[in-house]
Amino acid sequence: MNAFNGKPNTIPWPPLIYLSAALIAYLLGRSSLAAMTLPGGPILLAAGILLIGAGLIMDLWAARTLVKADTTVLPHRGSRCLVTSGPFRWSRNPIYLGNTLLLTGIGLATGNGWFVIMAIAAALVIQKLAIEREEQHLRALFGEDYEAYCRTTRRWI
Repeated sequence: MNAFNGKPNTIPWPPLIYLSAALIAYLLGRSSLAAMTLPGGPILLAAGILLIGAGLIMDLWAARTLVKADTTVLPHRGSRCLVTSGPFRWSRNPIYLGNTLLLTGIGLATGNGWFVIMAIAAALVIQKLAIEREEQHLRALFGEDYEAYCRTTRRWI
């Protein structure tokens, strides 16, 4: 039994990372020294609202799919089964994708460019601290079934 059979992480990194990114973006956007304002307008507002909606739908759909499959939604718990249905047909990480879309949408809708930058930064950190470990965990548990899934479904989109 290797270290990844039990669970991918001991700390639930993803929610902490996305919440920290949002807080940092908010505070930087409020700072008079570091404000990064995007050009306003109805197109960016509409794009932001669409991304916020898409992110929320993706998150809720993925969570519902995991619950229906009787496996954990929590990123620091071990998986009980390999889920390849619902949004997992198109992305191996739809919750992280949804969270990244949500932060980006907030940035566009509010005109705070820091949200867009922090969404990208959070996605990169999530890749290292969560996704790569989760992939090792799933590979250890599900072997060739997981490998086959990886060959047909992209990591992000």
